[in-house]
Amino acid sequence: MKRFLDLAHFERDEVLSLLELARRLENHPEPHALTGKILGLVFFNPSLRTLASFQAGMARLGGTSFVITPGQGTWQLETRLGVKMDGAAAEHVREGIPVLASYCDALGIRAFADGRDLQADLAETNFNAMAELVDKPLINLESAMNHPCQALADWKTMDDLGVPRHGKFVLSWVYHPRALPLAVPAATVHMAAMRGMQVTVLRPEGFELPPQVMEKARRAAALAGGTVHETSDRDEALEGAHIVYAKEWGATVCYGDAEADAELRRGLTHWCVRNDWFTRTAADCRLMHCLPVRRNTAVADEVLDGPRSVVLREAHNRLIVQMAVLYRMLRGVQ
Repeated sequence: MKRFLDLAHFERDEVLSLLELARRLENHPEPHALTGKILGLVFFNPSLRTLASFQAGMARLGGTSFVITPGQGTWQLETRLGVKMDGAAAEHVREGIPVLASYCDALGIRAFADGRDLQADLAETNFNAMAELVDKPLINLESAMNHPCQALADWKTMDDLGVPRHGKFVLSWVYHPRALPLAVPAATVHMAAMRGMQVTVLRPEGFELPPQVMEKARRAAALAGGTVHETSDRDEALEGAHIVYAKEWGATVCYGDAEADAELRRGLTHWCVRNDWFTRTAADCRLMHCLPVRRNTAVADEVLDGPRSVVLREAHNRLIVQMAVLYRMLRGVQ
Protein backbone atom coordinates (compact mmCIF):
# COMPACT_ATOMS: atom_id res chain seq x y z
CA MET A 1 0.00 0.00 0.00
CA LYS A 2 1.64 3.20 -1.19
CA ARG A 3 -1.16 5.70 -0.60
CA PHE A 4 -3.94 6.01 1.95
CA LEU A 5 -6.00 8.90 0.64
CA ASP A 6 -9.60 7.64 0.40
CA LEU A 7 -11.37 4.44 1.45
CA ALA A 8 -12.97 4.45 -2.00
CA HIS A 9 -9.55 3.58 -3.46
CA PHE A 10 -9.79 0.14 -1.80
CA GLU A 11 -12.01 -2.87 -2.28
CA ARG A 12 -14.22 -3.68 0.70
CA ASP A 13 -12.20 -6.84 1.39
CA GLU A 14 -9.02 -4.76 1.51
CA VAL A 15 -10.55 -2.50 4.16
CA LEU A 16 -11.65 -5.54 6.16
CA SER A 17 -8.12 -6.92 5.94
CA LEU A 18 -6.72 -3.64 7.23
CA LEU A 19 -9.17 -3.72 10.14
CA GLU A 20 -8.14 -7.28 10.95
CA LEU A 21 -4.50 -6.15 11.02
CA ALA A 22 -5.49 -3.31 13.36
CA ARG A 23 -7.11 -5.79 15.75
CA ARG A 24 -4.05 -8.01 15.61
CA LEU A 25 -1.71 -5.14 16.48
CA GLU A 26 -4.08 -4.06 19.24
CA ASN A 27 -3.97 -7.50 20.86
CA HIS A 28 -0.41 -8.48 19.93
CA PRO A 29 1.83 -5.37 19.75
CA GLU A 30 4.94 -5.37 17.59
CA PRO A 31 7.14 -2.68 19.18
CA HIS A 32 10.03 -3.15 16.74
CA ALA A 33 8.09 -3.53 13.49
CA LEU A 34 9.11 -0.12 12.10
CA THR A 35 12.47 0.38 13.78
CA GLY A 36 14.52 2.82 11.71
CA LYS A 37 11.51 4.18 9.80
CA ILE A 38 10.61 7.88 9.83
CA LEU A 39 7.17 9.43 9.38
CA GLY A 40 6.85 13.06 8.33
CA LEU A 41 3.68 14.95 9.29
CA VAL A 42 2.73 18.26 7.69
CA PHE A 43 -0.17 20.16 9.25
CA PHE A 44 -1.47 23.22 7.46
CA ASN A 45 -4.40 23.17 9.91
CA PRO A 46 -4.80 22.46 13.65
CA SER A 47 -4.93 18.96 15.08
CA LEU A 48 -5.14 17.14 18.38
CA ARG A 49 -6.07 13.47 17.76
CA THR A 50 -4.52 13.12 14.30
CA LEU A 51 -1.19 14.60 15.37
CA ALA A 52 -0.92 12.78 18.69
CA SER A 53 -2.21 9.42 17.45
CA PHE A 54 0.15 9.26 14.47
CA GLN A 55 3.16 10.17 16.59
CA ALA A 56 2.13 7.67 19.28
CA GLY A 57 1.38 4.97 16.71
CA MET A 58 4.73 5.38 15.02
CA ALA A 59 6.51 5.24 18.38
CA ARG A 60 4.58 2.11 19.44
CA LEU A 61 5.79 0.41 16.26
CA GLY A 62 9.40 1.39 16.94
CA GLY A 63 9.67 4.25 14.42
CA THR A 64 10.10 8.00 14.79
CA SER A 65 8.35 11.05 13.38
CA PHE A 66 8.75 14.76 12.79
CA VAL A 67 6.03 17.40 12.62
CA ILE A 68 5.94 20.51 10.45
CA THR A 69 3.36 23.25 11.04
CA PRO A 70 4.11 25.80 8.31
CA GLY A 71 4.56 29.30 9.72
CA GLN A 72 5.07 28.07 13.29
CA GLY A 73 8.78 27.55 13.74
CA THR A 74 9.25 26.97 10.01
CA TRP A 75 8.84 29.08 6.89
CA GLN A 76 5.28 29.75 5.89
CA LEU A 77 4.44 27.73 2.77
CA GLU A 78 2.52 29.06 -0.21
CA THR A 79 0.04 26.54 -1.67
CA ARG A 80 -1.42 28.53 -4.59
CA LEU A 81 -0.06 28.03 -8.08
CA GLY A 82 1.01 30.87 -10.32
CA VAL A 83 1.08 33.56 -7.64
CA LYS A 84 3.68 36.27 -7.19
CA MET A 85 5.18 35.48 -3.79
CA ASP A 86 5.51 38.96 -2.34
CA GLY A 87 3.52 38.26 0.84
CA ALA A 88 4.09 36.35 4.08
CA ALA A 89 5.00 32.97 2.57
CA ALA A 90 8.74 32.50 2.10
CA GLU A 91 8.62 29.15 0.33
CA HIS A 92 6.30 27.31 -2.02
CA VAL A 93 4.98 23.78 -1.50
CA ARG A 94 6.49 22.85 -4.87
CA GLU A 95 9.90 23.00 -3.22
CA GLY A 96 8.96 22.42 0.42
CA ILE A 97 6.91 19.23 0.08
CA PRO A 98 9.46 17.25 -2.02
CA VAL A 99 12.22 18.25 0.39
CA LEU A 100 10.24 17.04 3.40
CA ALA A 101 9.32 13.81 1.61
CA SER A 102 13.01 13.15 0.98
CA TYR A 103 13.67 13.17 4.73
CA CYS A 104 11.20 10.40 5.62
CA ASP A 105 9.85 6.99 4.63
CA ALA A 106 6.21 8.11 4.56
CA LEU A 107 4.56 11.53 4.60
CA GLY A 108 1.19 12.66 5.93
CA ILE A 109 -0.45 15.94 4.91
CA ARG A 110 -3.39 17.79 6.45
CA ALA A 111 -4.83 20.59 4.30
CA PHE A 112 -8.44 21.66 4.88
CA ALA A 113 -10.82 23.03 2.28
CA ASP A 114 -10.41 26.64 1.22
CA GLY A 115 -14.15 26.96 1.77
CA ARG A 116 -14.71 29.40 -1.08
CA ASP A 117 -15.24 27.35 -4.23
CA LEU A 118 -17.25 24.14 -3.76
CA GLN A 119 -16.24 22.60 -7.08
CA ALA A 120 -12.55 23.24 -6.42
CA ASP A 121 -12.85 21.68 -2.97
CA LEU A 122 -14.78 18.69 -4.34
CA ALA A 123 -11.95 18.21 -6.83
CA GLU A 124 -9.39 18.27 -3.98
CA THR A 125 -7.46 20.84 -5.97
CA ASN A 126 -4.94 21.89 -3.31
CA PHE A 127 -4.34 18.46 -1.78
CA ASN A 128 -3.90 16.75 -5.15
CA ALA A 129 -1.42 19.40 -6.26
CA MET A 130 0.73 18.55 -3.24
CA ALA A 131 0.19 14.81 -3.58
CA GLU A 132 1.64 14.94 -7.09
CA LEU A 133 4.90 16.20 -5.56
CA VAL A 134 5.34 13.20 -3.26
CA ASP A 135 7.13 10.05 -4.40
CA LYS A 136 6.97 8.37 -0.99
CA PRO A 137 4.03 6.61 0.67
CA LEU A 138 1.43 9.28 1.41
CA ILE A 139 -1.35 9.55 4.00
CA ASN A 140 -4.32 11.92 3.90
CA LEU A 141 -4.54 13.44 7.40
CA GLU A 142 -7.71 15.30 6.28
CA SER A 143 -8.26 17.11 3.04
CA ALA A 144 -11.02 19.27 1.63
CA MET A 145 -13.47 16.39 1.19
CA ASN A 146 -12.01 13.38 2.96
CA HIS A 147 -10.75 12.06 6.27
CA PRO A 148 -10.03 8.36 5.65
CA CYS A 149 -8.25 7.81 8.97
CA GLN A 150 -11.32 8.96 10.90
CA ALA A 151 -13.57 6.86 8.68
CA LEU A 152 -11.49 3.73 9.28
CA ALA A 153 -11.54 4.31 13.04
CA ASP A 154 -15.31 4.76 12.95
CA TRP A 155 -15.72 1.47 11.06
CA LYS A 156 -13.61 -0.32 13.68
CA THR A 157 -15.60 1.31 16.49
CA MET A 158 -18.85 -0.07 15.12
CA ASP A 159 -17.27 -3.51 14.69
CA ASP A 160 -16.04 -3.38 18.30
CA LEU A 161 -19.57 -2.59 19.48
CA GLY A 162 -21.19 -5.32 17.41
CA VAL A 163 -23.28 -2.88 15.37
CA PRO A 164 -25.01 -4.93 12.63
CA ARG A 165 -23.42 -4.66 9.22
CA HIS A 166 -26.76 -3.69 7.71
CA GLY A 167 -27.88 -1.63 10.71
CA LYS A 168 -29.31 1.86 10.44
CA PHE A 169 -26.74 4.65 10.47
CA VAL A 170 -27.84 8.28 10.81
CA LEU A 171 -25.38 11.02 9.98
CA SER A 172 -26.98 14.08 11.57
CA TRP A 173 -26.07 17.71 11.06
CA VAL A 174 -25.72 19.52 14.37
CA TYR A 175 -25.35 23.19 15.21
CA HIS A 176 -22.08 25.09 15.23
CA PRO A 177 -21.77 28.90 15.28
CA ARG A 178 -19.86 28.89 11.98
CA ALA A 179 -19.45 26.80 8.85
CA LEU A 180 -17.17 23.77 9.15
CA PRO A 181 -15.67 21.67 6.32
CA LEU A 182 -17.39 18.78 4.58
CA ALA A 183 -14.48 16.33 4.89
CA VAL A 184 -15.78 14.26 7.82
CA PRO A 185 -19.43 14.07 6.73
CA ALA A 186 -18.34 13.11 3.20
CA ALA A 187 -15.97 10.42 4.48
CA THR A 188 -18.48 9.19 7.06
CA VAL A 189 -21.43 8.72 4.73
CA HIS A 190 -19.21 6.82 2.30
CA MET A 191 -17.73 4.65 5.07
CA ALA A 192 -21.13 3.64 6.43
CA ALA A 193 -22.38 2.89 2.90
CA MET A 194 -19.26 0.82 2.16
CA ARG A 195 -19.84 -1.13 5.37
CA GLY A 196 -23.28 -2.06 3.99
CA MET A 197 -25.47 -0.01 6.32
CA GLN A 198 -28.86 1.64 5.81
CA VAL A 199 -27.60 5.21 5.78
CA THR A 200 -29.70 8.31 6.36
CA VAL A 201 -28.29 11.83 6.17
CA LEU A 202 -30.36 14.07 8.43
CA ARG A 203 -29.94 17.81 7.86
CA PRO A 204 -31.88 21.08 7.73
CA GLU A 205 -32.80 22.57 4.38
CA GLY A 206 -29.82 24.26 2.79
CA PHE A 207 -27.28 21.86 4.33
CA GLU A 208 -27.70 19.02 1.83
CA LEU A 209 -24.48 17.15 1.06
CA PRO A 210 -23.23 17.78 -2.50
CA PRO A 211 -24.67 15.44 -5.15
CA GLN A 212 -21.18 14.13 -5.92
CA VAL A 213 -20.76 13.04 -2.29
CA MET A 214 -24.14 11.34 -2.18
CA GLU A 215 -23.61 9.57 -5.50
CA LYS A 216 -20.23 8.23 -4.35
CA ALA A 217 -21.90 6.86 -1.21
CA ARG A 218 -24.73 5.32 -3.20
CA ARG A 219 -22.26 3.50 -5.46
CA ALA A 220 -20.54 2.08 -2.38
CA ALA A 221 -23.89 1.08 -0.86
CA ALA A 222 -24.95 -0.73 -4.03
CA LEU A 223 -21.82 -2.89 -3.89
CA ALA A 224 -22.15 -3.63 -0.17
CA GLY A 225 -25.90 -4.24 0.03
CA GLY A 226 -26.75 -0.98 1.80
CA THR A 227 -28.81 2.11 1.02
CA VAL A 228 -28.33 5.88 1.22
CA HIS A 229 -31.13 8.35 1.90
CA GLU A 230 -31.28 12.07 2.78
CA THR A 231 -34.00 13.89 4.72
CA SER A 232 -34.81 16.86 6.95
CA ASP A 233 -37.42 14.85 8.89
CA ARG A 234 -35.85 13.99 12.26
CA ASP A 235 -38.53 11.52 13.36
CA GLU A 236 -38.24 9.58 10.13
CA ALA A 237 -34.45 9.58 10.24
CA LEU A 238 -34.09 8.41 13.83
CA GLU A 239 -36.68 5.64 13.70
CA GLY A 240 -34.86 2.39 14.52
CA ALA A 241 -31.35 3.89 14.30
CA HIS A 242 -28.39 1.91 15.65
CA ILE A 243 -25.95 4.82 15.31
CA VAL A 244 -26.46 8.57 15.44
CA TYR A 245 -23.30 10.21 14.15
CA ALA A 246 -23.42 13.91 15.00
CA LYS A 247 -21.40 16.28 12.83
CA GLU A 248 -21.30 19.98 11.98
CA TRP A 249 -20.81 21.31 8.44
CA GLY A 250 -21.41 24.44 6.37
CA ALA A 251 -24.37 25.25 4.21
CA THR A 252 -23.95 24.01 0.66
CA VAL A 253 -26.60 26.25 -0.93
CA CYS A 254 -24.42 29.30 -0.16
CA TYR A 255 -20.99 27.67 0.05
CA GLY A 256 -18.28 30.24 0.66
CA ASP A 257 -20.69 33.02 1.65
CA ALA A 258 -20.14 33.37 5.41
CA GLU A 259 -22.87 35.97 5.86
CA ALA A 260 -25.54 33.89 4.09
CA ASP A 261 -24.42 30.78 5.97
CA ALA A 262 -24.70 32.57 9.31
CA GLU A 263 -28.21 33.77 8.43
CA LEU A 264 -29.27 30.26 7.44
CA ARG A 265 -28.03 28.63 10.65
CA ARG A 266 -29.25 31.38 12.96
CA GLY A 267 -32.54 29.63 13.69
CA LEU A 268 -31.07 26.14 14.03
CA THR A 269 -29.63 26.16 17.55
CA HIS A 270 -32.14 23.44 18.51
CA TRP A 271 -30.13 21.00 16.39
CA CYS A 272 -28.24 19.93 19.50
CA VAL A 273 -28.34 16.20 20.29
CA ARG A 274 -30.15 15.57 23.59
CA ASN A 275 -31.54 12.45 25.24
CA ASP A 276 -34.98 13.02 23.73
CA TRP A 277 -33.51 12.41 20.27
CA PHE A 278 -33.27 8.72 21.12
CA THR A 279 -36.93 7.92 21.83
CA ARG A 280 -37.31 6.48 18.30
CA THR A 281 -33.96 4.72 18.07
CA ALA A 282 -32.97 1.14 18.75
CA ALA A 283 -32.53 0.48 22.47
CA ASP A 284 -28.75 0.24 22.17
CA CYS A 285 -28.32 3.18 19.78
CA ARG A 286 -24.91 4.83 20.19
CA LEU A 287 -23.78 8.43 19.73
CA MET A 288 -20.66 9.00 17.65
CA HIS A 289 -18.75 12.20 16.87
CA CYS A 290 -15.25 12.62 15.47
CA LEU A 291 -14.30 15.35 18.01
CA PRO A 292 -13.69 18.14 18.81
CA VAL A 293 -17.29 18.76 19.86
CA ARG A 294 -18.86 21.86 21.40
CA ARG A 295 -20.76 20.72 24.47
CA ASN A 296 -24.36 21.90 24.79
CA THR A 297 -24.10 23.45 21.33
CA ALA A 298 -23.70 20.39 19.11
CA VAL A 299 -24.23 17.63 21.68
CA ALA A 300 -25.56 18.03 25.23
CA ASP A 301 -23.64 16.99 28.35
CA GLU A 302 -26.37 14.47 29.16
CA VAL A 303 -25.55 12.54 25.98
CA LEU A 304 -21.76 12.95 25.89
CA ASP A 305 -21.49 11.86 29.52
CA GLY A 306 -24.13 9.15 29.20
CA PRO A 307 -23.91 5.47 28.27
CA ARG A 308 -24.74 6.03 24.59
CA SER A 309 -21.61 8.04 23.85
CA VAL A 310 -18.66 6.20 22.30
CA VAL A 311 -16.67 9.27 21.26
CA LEU A 312 -13.67 8.33 23.43
CA ARG A 313 -13.57 4.82 21.98
CA GLU A 314 -13.62 6.37 18.50
CA ALA A 315 -10.70 8.62 19.41
CA HIS A 316 -8.69 5.70 20.80
CA ASN A 317 -9.34 3.70 17.65
CA ARG A 318 -7.63 6.41 15.63
CA LEU A 319 -4.36 5.18 17.15
CA ILE A 320 -5.12 1.52 16.44
CA VAL A 321 -6.17 1.80 12.79
CA GLN A 322 -3.41 4.24 11.94
CA MET A 323 -0.86 1.77 13.30
CA ALA A 324 -2.27 -0.73 10.82
CA VAL A 325 -1.98 1.79 7.98
CA LEU A 326 1.63 2.56 8.89
CA TYR A 327 2.48 -1.13 9.31
CA ARG A 328 1.08 -2.13 5.95
CA MET A 329 2.54 0.92 4.23
CA LEU A 330 6.08 0.55 5.60
CA ARG A 331 6.41 -3.16 6.34
CA GLY A 332 4.15 -4.71 3.73
CA VAL A 333 1.20 -7.12 3.74
CA GLN A 334 1.39 -9.40 6.79
